[in-house]
Amino acid sequence: MRIFKAILIGLFLLITTNAQQPPREWIDPDTGHRVVRLSDEPGSASLYFHQNAYTPDGEKLIITTPTGLSTINLKTRVIEKVVEGRVNVIITGYKTGQVYYTRSGTVYATDLNTKVTREIAKLPPRASVASVNADETLLAGIIDGGPPPPPRPTTPPAAAAPGAPRDDNYPSKGQMMERRLAERRPLQLMTISTKTGEVKTLLRGTDWYNHIQFSPTDPALLMFCHEGPWHKVDRTWTIRTDGTGLTKIHTRTMNMEIEGHEFWGADGKMIWYDLQTPKSQVFWLASYNVATAERAWYHLERSEWSVHFNVSPDGTLFAGDGGGPDSVAAPGNGQWIYLFRPEMVRDRTDGVLPNLKELIKPGFLKAEKLVNLAKHNYRLEPNVTFTPDMKWIVFRSNMFGPTHVFAVEITKK
Repeated sequence: MRIFKAILIGLFLLITTNAQQPPREWIDPDTGHRVVRLSDEPGSASLYFHQNAYTPDGEKLIITTPTGLSTINLKTRVIEKVVEGRVNVIITGYKTGQVYYTRSGTVYATDLNTKVTREIAKLPPRASVASVNADETLLAGIIDGGPPPPPRPTTPPAAAAPGAPRDDNYPSKGQMMERRLAERRPLQLMTISTKTGEVKTLLRGTDWYNHIQFSPTDPALLMFCHEGPWHKVDRTWTIRTDGTGLTKIHTRTMNMEIEGHEFWGADGKMIWYDLQTPKSQVFWLASYNVATAERAWYHLERSEWSVHFNVSPDGTLFAGDGGGPDSVAAPGNGQWIYLFRPEMVRDRTDGVLPNLKELIKPGFLKAEKLVNLAKHNYRLEPNVTFTPDMKWIVFRSNMFGPTHVFAVEITKK
């Protein structure tokens, strides 16, 4: 009898555990696309949308877990722990495929195959780094010259359980950005040599430098933003690592025009960004060619606007992660993972205009819905990325409760 009871208890626990786990694979009934769960451990997440998470050979994806960093083999889906303990991940190196991260004021790199870890550099006081350049010789970040920030309040909304009431002691993102911009703290945009630890200041000011991203192909080209409420800042800029070539990427032409969430194309030729003319009314995905300064704007509908966009490795497709009920496009934005196919407006000028290269090339995006995120809580941003083989779009979601890493197949079977 005791054995029988033990078997029943074991079956009950197994069924309960399986019931709490999201499905491993399914076909989205609203889109017909196959979705797979890549992570095993609840609380696992893919990286921020512009952080390179893939090894140069395209075989592995780096993710964060509650206990450290792990890789997922994109062919076998085998998960392997590579870094133990919570760290601040920076990027997977474009050259070596090592993962760079910070812990206790020091930057480290870990080989994803051998697990060998080496110390890269100790950060100066009040410094942080956010990017590694294409040949992995430089780190880039900021030195904060202002007073120490006040203690953070209780758990931020992004980490709260889906459906939980918002903590009134924690400021909204809009409030936080207004307060931080108003502080006008002295900052330095800087680089650190990964070989010698030498610190070099590229820019000083009281603007809020953020969203720092090296070009994926040019080791000496750095993109950054003037952070803050987007309607109050000239946001996207580039600068050379010798401190020259400071360039504003987008100049606003109307009040309440906003642009941001900038990111590089994989070939390092194009900078892409979310553009609204004006805010919450007319939506574009815009591009800037860093070599020629030529521009293209692709229009999309309000319902297709996304918190973040991304571009495929070959530059032919785009993805978006939709938006929640409180987003900039609300009401009316959609809670979906989107695939976009770009089309240009037909040029009827026959190329005879003398200033043709100076004019914006207009286009539009044709959207396809891939995953229904109606049950996703957008306090967690999905952050879409294309896999190197362009067969899948990876994102994170809490649509089943705990956060997991998922991928949706681009082509229907």
